[in-house]
Amino acid sequence: MFGAVQLGLFAACVVLFVPMGMAGWHLSRNKVLFFSGALFITLAVGVHLTPYFPSVSDFITSVKSSSVVDDVVVVEDRDSCVSLLHEIAWEVMPSKVFEPFLNNNSLNYDKFWSWSRMNSVESCEFQRLKRNDVLDLLNGSWVMVAGDSQARIFTLSLLSLVLDSERVESARSFLFKRHSDYHIVVDELGLKLDFIWAPYPNNLTNVVMEFKQKHLYPDVLVMGSGLWHMLHVTNASDYGVLLRLLKNSVASMLPVSPKFGNDEPATGSVSSVRSPHLFWLGMPTLINSMLNTQMKRERMSDVLQGEYKREVHKSSILKELGGPFQLLDIGSLSLNCGIKCTDDGMHYDEAVYEAALHVMFNALLIESHQKL
Repeated sequence: MFGAVQLGLFAACVVLFVPMGMAGWHLSRNKVLFFSGALFITLAVGVHLTPYFPSVSDFITSVKSSSVVDDVVVVEDRDSCVSLLHEIAWEVMPSKVFEPFLNNNSLNYDKFWSWSRMNSVESCEFQRLKRNDVLDLLNGSWVMVAGDSQARIFTLSLLSLVLDSERVESARSFLFKRHSDYHIVVDELGLKLDFIWAPYPNNLTNVVMEFKQKHLYPDVLVMGSGLWHMLHVTNASDYGVLLRLLKNSVASMLPVSPKFGNDEPATGSVSSVRSPHLFWLGMPTLINSMLNTQMKRERMSDVLQGEYKREVHKSSILKELGGPFQLLDIGSLSLNCGIKCTDDGMHYDEAVYEAALHVMFNALLIESHQKL
């Protein structure tokens, strides 16, 4: 094609300029005739070259197509940002106030986290929200966190962002009463926060069924379970069965389709209330040698932990696998923070759960197309 275009241009020059040069001398005294001849020859050359160039209509169509493609790319990039939310880097260093009697206790180390500086991550413009931003995002919301001790620490991290230090310490004393629920209303921003002690997957299913009975649904629902089942039941297959029951309960009991962000009513729904934003609090990375009882070290082995993780994926409870829950991957966050972020090999410092909170906040911002 390129050779044909060159040949066409050469032919055009011959056809245009040679006759004009030859006729120029004879027609120089008649400018009207000269320019009329030049115009005729130019039009003839234009017709001759047309097959070698795209038409104007094709050009306009291509521009429109490019615009549509660009729009799609923008949307796809926005959606792909969800998959990059856990690209978080950690910096763990000895604290300036090092207490020798604590040995390698996690309190002797400061932890700092930030999103990766990879171009793909930076282009997503993830935000580490300040207190006022969190207040704006959750203003007037009902947030419920249901699960085991991991969910309890996650709840405390959220309270630490929205309350002053004195109220956080007061909440901590109530929140960490053994195996109990906790409820608080932050009047100044209309935030209602509930923690429900629900260590087994069937406990979580009961919570969902209670929503259906009362026709009341939180705006944000965070659930997580697995550690207690691994310790006391020690049967990954049974855990998988219970997860599938939970997933089916969410699909059938919630007022609308469980697809994240879908506003269409589910079959048989009697309510027009929007479905909660659903998040699954993944299990942490267990460090077997650091577990604080012989029973835990024997039962919560690395092999069993891998089997439980596989059951989570096989259950398709996670959104990335077609399920209703967006993952808050405590497993990867705790693994990357490392052994200096835990004292018992199971429960990690609040910095890990704080990072998970900001993953959740940014997922909510992406879903609602907001930027604070």
